[in-house]
Amino acid sequence: MTSHVHEFDPREGGAFRISLTYDAPTATGKTTAHTDTYHGHFAKLVKDEQVVEVTEFETQDPALRGKMTITFTLVDAVGGGTDVLAVHEGLPSGVPPADNEEGWRMSLAKLAAYVEAG
Repeated sequence: MTSHVHEFDPREGGAFRISLTYDAPTATGKTTAHTDTYHGHFAKLVKDEQVVEVTEFETQDPALRGKMTITFTLVDAVGGGTDVLAVHEGLPSGVPPADNEEGWRMSLAKLAAYVEAG
């Protein structure tokens, strides 16, 4: 996927809007044929501890609509580093939980590889 950040105001209450476009021509997007666009705001920001964001897909499909709350909690890892716990609440009925979990696992693995590379 590639991403385009349309808006990003990183403060509590600040808004964001992002589009993710699938590189694979067979992948299906939630907003257009190959793109997921979502918007939201930062509901809570606690430096070095927690990020809570409320998001919603931009879609006409009722099964993909609805506000989701995503909470990222950062904790000191045993032996150094930081563990990231991501909890996704309010997943729309049109998004299979297994697909959502796989996407989050892939994203967090890429984040870990990026951070660990220095």
